[in-house]
Amino acid sequence: MSPDEIETPGPAGFDGKAFVRDLTPAPGVYRMLGADGGVLYVGKALSLKKRVGSYFLKELPSRRIALMVAQIAAIEVTVTRTESEALILENQLIKSQRPRYNVLLRDDKSYPHLLLTDETWPRLGFHRGPRSVPGRYFGPYPSTGAVRETLDLMFKLFKLRSCADSVFRNRSRPCLQHQIGRCSAPCVGLVATRDYDATVRRAALFLEGRSGELVDELGKAMEEASKRLQFEQAAQLRDQIAGVRKIQARQYVEGEQVEMDVLACTMEQGMACVLLMAFRNGLNQGTRSFFPKPNGAETVEEVLGAFVTQYYLEQRPPREIVLSHVIADIDLLQEVFGAQAGRKVEIKPVVRGERARYLEIARQNAALALATEIGSSASQRARLVSLQEMLELSEPPKRIECFDISHTMGEATVASCVVFDGEGPVRGQYRRFNISGIEPGDDYAAMHQALQRRFKRGVEEGVLPDLLLIDGGAGQLAQARAVLDELGVQGVAMVGVAKGAARRAGHEALVLADGRELRPGAASPALQLVQQVRDEAHRFAITGHRGKRQKTRETSRLQDIPGIGPRRRASLLKHFGGLAGLKSAGAEEIARVDGVNAALAQRIYAALHGLEPQSPQTDA
Repeated sequence: MSPDEIETPGPAGFDGKAFVRDLTPAPGVYRMLGADGGVLYVGKALSLKKRVGSYFLKELPSRRIALMVAQIAAIEVTVTRTESEALILENQLIKSQRPRYNVLLRDDKSYPHLLLTDETWPRLGFHRGPRSVPGRYFGPYPSTGAVRETLDLMFKLFKLRSCADSVFRNRSRPCLQHQIGRCSAPCVGLVATRDYDATVRRAALFLEGRSGELVDELGKAMEEASKRLQFEQAAQLRDQIAGVRKIQARQYVEGEQVEMDVLACTMEQGMACVLLMAFRNGLNQGTRSFFPKPNGAETVEEVLGAFVTQYYLEQRPPREIVLSHVIADIDLLQEVFGAQAGRKVEIKPVVRGERARYLEIARQNAALALATEIGSSASQRARLVSLQEMLELSEPPKRIECFDISHTMGEATVASCVVFDGEGPVRGQYRRFNISGIEPGDDYAAMHQALQRRFKRGVEEGVLPDLLLIDGGAGQLAQARAVLDELGVQGVAMVGVAKGAARRAGHEALVLADGRELRPGAASPALQLVQQVRDEAHRFAITGHRGKRQKTRETSRLQDIPGIGPRRRASLLKHFGGLAGLKSAGAEEIARVDGVNAALAQRIYAALHGLEPQSPQTDA
C-alpha cells in the first residue's frame, strides 16, 4: 500500500494545535521541519494524532523538546499500516536525513565475517561486504580485531590455507606460513585431500560452537592414531585438543548454542558510549565501542533505545539482546526483529547469573571507553578553538576540507579531498578525483580542476566547508581563490599549508588568503590539527594514486602483446588475481584460461619475462 503523505506549509509561528485537530489517529511517521526546510526530528507513532499532539502541551518533558518545538515551521507525516512498518520507515529516514534532534549512530559500516570458501582446498579468511564468494560465513564479528584474533587461533589449531587462489595455484615450495606451523601446505601436496577435508570439517565445528563434539572426535582420532603406532599424528591431535580446551575455558558461555549481544550504555558531559559484547555459538567474539551522537538526548534509556533500533534494523539480530537499561517499545522491537531474523528474538533488560556478570563487565568497559573518548574530544575541541583564534574566525570551524595532489612524474594524477568535523575525520565523505586533460606534472592545473569539480557540486547541494586547507603554498592557494571567485562562493576561509625548512613537521608555514604567513610552531594545538588533516589528505591521495598507477601499468603491459584485447586482458587478470599472479604462472597454466591458446600463452609468457618475442600467429 502506498503511504499517504500529508504536508503542511511552514509559516512563521506554526500552529501545532490546529494541525493536530485534523490529524489521523492511524500509525505512521512524522517529520518536524525547521524554517530552512531542514529536518529537526523524525519519530514514529502508534497514533499520529496522540503522539504529535503531545508536543503541543503546556508542559513539555525536557528543555531539549521545548527548544525543538519552538523551531517547528512545518510537519510532514507518512501513514503506515502498522506500528512495525512505522518503526522501519523511521529508521530509514533517520539514516538518510540525519535529523539534528535524533540520536544518531555514526558508524554504519558493514561488519566483518570469517569466510570458509567452498572449493577443493578451502581457504579461511577475513570477509567484509556482500556474500558473493561461495562458502560458509561465520559472524558477524563486532570488530576487525576480533576477526584477526580468531583467525590467528584458527591457523594455529587447524593449519588451513589463507593465501589467495593466484598464489596457491602457482606455489612450487611451502611458504613461510607452513614453516612457522600455521599451514599444512596443501599447495605443494604435503597433506592428503582426505586429511585436509577432515580438518576443514573440524574447523567448521569449532566456529559453530560445537566444541564438545569436536573434542570427542579429536580424542577418538588420537586413540586410533596411537593404535596404528602413528605417534607423531597422535601428538598433533593431542595438542589440538589442548588448544581447543584452553580456548573453551577462556571464552565459553554456558550453553553451546548461546547467540547473544550484551549492550551497556553510559552518558557523561553530553556524550554517550554503547559497548557491545558479542557471543555466537557460545564463544565470545570480542567487544566494540560505539559513540552515538545524543543531539541533546538527556537519558541513557533514550540513547540506548535509539541505538538498538538503528543498529539491529541494519544488522541481523541475535537470539538474545541483554541491555543495561530498560528501553521503550521492547515488545514492538522483539516483534520486528523476530520477523526480520525469521526466529524468536528476546530483549532482556533484567538478567541474573553469568549474563549479569557479563553485563557488569560491559558497563565497566563502557565507562572506560567513554572517559577516553571525552579526553580525546576535549583535546579536539581545544585544537579547534586554537585554530579559530589563530585564523581570527568568528567561531570554531564545523567542517574542514583539505585537498592534496599526488602523482609520479606526472603519471596517474589523483587529487584527494578529506573532511573533518568537530569530532574528527568523516571518512564517508572523503572523495578522490582522477585528473585528466592537463599537462603531466602541472600541479596548479590539477588543483584547479579538483576544486572546480568539488565546489561546483557543493554550490548545487549547499554543502560547503567553513575552512579550506590546501596542501601547498601561495600558488596553490591562488588556484583555490580563483575557483571560489569564479563560482561566487563566499564565507569559506582558505589556508595554504606550505612545507617548512627541510620538510620537518612543526615548521610548516600557513599561508593566508591576504598574503600573510603564520609559523605557529610544533607546540601549537592549531598547527597540530592542521597537520593531522593535511597528513590524512596526503595519505588518501597517495593510496588512490598508487592504485591507479598499478592498474594502468597492469593494463598497458598486456595491451602491448599482440592478440590481447580488453576481454582477454580482463580474463587473465581475474584468473590470476592480478599481474603478479600472471607473471608467476607458466605458459601451460596461462593456456588454461578461456580464449587463450598455446601460441598466445607463449607470447604472453615471453613478453612478461623479457624473452625474445615470437612471431604472431593466428589464434584459434
